[in-house]
Parts: sequence; structure tokens; C-alpha cells
Amino acid sequence: MTWLGLDDKVAVVTGGSSGLGAETARSLVEQGARVVAVDLRGGDRASGITFIQCDVTDPSSVTNAFKAIGEEFGRIDILANFAGVNRPALVVDYYHGDSSKEATAEDFDFQVAVNQKGPFLCAQAAARFMIEQKSGVVINITSEAGAEGSVGQSIYASTKGALNAFTLSWAKEWGRFGIRVVGVAPAINEPTPMGSSGHVAALAYTRGTEPSAVSDDYSVRIPLGRVGKHQEIADLVTYLASDRASYITGTTVPVTGGKSRG
Repeated sequence: MTWLGLDDKVAVVTGGSSGLGAETARSLVEQGARVVAVDLRGGDRASGITFIQCDVTDPSSVTNAFKAIGEEFGRIDILANFAGVNRPALVVDYYHGDSSKEATAEDFDFQVAVNQKGPFLCAQAAARFMIEQKSGVVINITSEAGAEGSVGQSIYASTKGALNAFTLSWAKEWGRFGIRVVGVAPAINEPTPMGSSGHVAALAYTRGTEPSAVSDDYSVRIPLGRVGKHQEIADLVTYLASDRASYITGTTVPVTGGKSRG
């Protein structure tokens, strides 16, 4: 048995085909867990990971995915909600006066559907197993922006703030069943699909500056002097999923290198 005691635990990782989700899926496998990566892109069974294609915004797709997980594994011990999107845009384009580049209702609906509705649907489906088992861990991947806000990312930040509230509320609802709910709030990390050059360029536009200036600002505001690594997030999630963290619930852990907006 590994030190974390995750041997044969069944872990579901949404957004598990790329970026932070994929890194965490691998980390859980290394600690002995049986991992199901739930992702819109799908994938093939490999290295101890089972891939199930699923649209986390679609109730029927989520129901079918978790039904399949139940049929194959019979239980769910861990849910890690990684699936997320971000479309930087100002509510009003006061820098450039271009209303065509302002945040739209479609931007709002899309980000809320993936970042807020998706975790709700997946947690609801997973909790049905966990309540019956009287054990389980739900980990919500939020963001520093969810607690502190962010220029040009108000919709994204609001969805992450909602995840912080979900974390607090679900911990209170499900604690009586032995279920823990924890949030993990990264700040700036090494490139992911969400942190691509296109994303940085869009963010720079909302701040009336150049992409290089955004990167320079990050380096100044992070006391450790570097961005975070995927493995550092994965290691924390893997620890929180284990019984070594058995008294941690109803809180969100920042992983920021000391970064703040002060």
C-alpha cells in the first residue's frame, strides 16, 4: 500500500484528457487509484486510466457517464472537478471602444455552463454513490480569481467564486455521510490550453497592454518568482483525496506561490 492509501480507490477526474486534469489523473494512478477521465474529447484506455467521453454541461451525458462508471467499478471514492473554460473580455470595452469585443451573453452562458453547472451535475451524480457508501471526497478546482476578482475575467471569476460557495455548502450537506469537499485555487501555472498564447493576448487586450506586460506583471506579483507547475497542483489534489487529509473539508486551499493582488 502506498503512503496515501489510495490503492484501488475509484477516482473520477473531469477534464482529465489534458492540462492539470491529465497530470492529476496520472498522479492518482501512480498512487494506486483506478482513474476515470471524463472529458468532452474522450480518449483510449491507457496507463491505468479509463476515458469516458462526456459533456459535463449536459445532464443526460453526465447521467450516462456516471452510470457507466457505476456499472464498471461499482463505486466512486473521489471526484476531481477540473473541467473549465475562460474567455477573457471586458464587460464594457473602455480601453478601445470596440463593443464587438465586449463580453456577450453567450460568453456568460458558456462559462457558467462549463465552470459552474458542470461541477454541480458531476458532484450530484458522484454524491449519490458516496452517500450510499458513507464515504468519499469531492475536490473542486477553483481559482485565485474566484476570491479576489480579475480585470477582464469577471465572468470566469464569478464561476470560480460559485465553486468556492459550492465547496462550503456541500461540505455542510454531506459531512454527515463521511464525505469531504475541498477546493483548490491555483493562480498562474505553466501553460495549459486555458493559459495559451491566445488566452494571454486576449487578457492583455482587456488590460490595454501587450502580452509581454501581462507576463512581466505575473513575475513581479509572485513572491516565489515563478509560475506554478502542473505537478504541484496534482500533488496537492492527490493528497487531499487521501485519508491523510481526513479532517480537511469545507475550505479552499490557495496554490499561488504567495501571489496576491495587493
